[in-house]
Amino acid sequence: MLSAESLKKIDREIAKYPADQKQSAVMAALVIAQDEKGWLAPETIDFVGGYLGMAPVAVYEVASFYNMYNLQPTGKFKLTICTCLPCGLQGSLAAADHLKSRLGIDFNETTPDGKFTLKEGECMGACAMAPVVLVNNKRMCDSMSNSKLDALVDELGKGA
Repeated sequence: MLSAESLKKIDREIAKYPADQKQSAVMAALVIAQDEKGWLAPETIDFVGGYLGMAPVAVYEVASFYNMYNLQPTGKFKLTICTCLPCGLQGSLAAADHLKSRLGIDFNETTPDGKFTLKEGECMGACAMAPVVLVNNKRMCDSMSNSKLDALVDELGKGA
């Protein structure tokens, strides 16, 4: 189900915990699985559960609680914009509207070319730097004006 390389990474995460607590590595294991597969299909969640000795439903509870996990296929670039109240008051709602217009999609949709998925995010701990956009859960972009958003979309679009 997962490559030997991914299993080795999960094993390194498991080793950080006492032998009888390997389920503590579930969040890291899900990230590793998602990095390999692109999203967490039910069979991937089941596999992670079996590998960690957890009931699949317990793994699904973790995967469905956090918005960093993709339970459906996404575009090559998942753009998550924080829309919590502090960020909203600093322009993230307008920035989200700009991204929706620019990409021609709404939250939880993917552009027809498969390049971009737009997600609404919860607090990213960077309220003072709002609007904040997270690219593929790995790169945080802050103080995003409309021109910065356009430059980001152009940059990512060229790399797709």
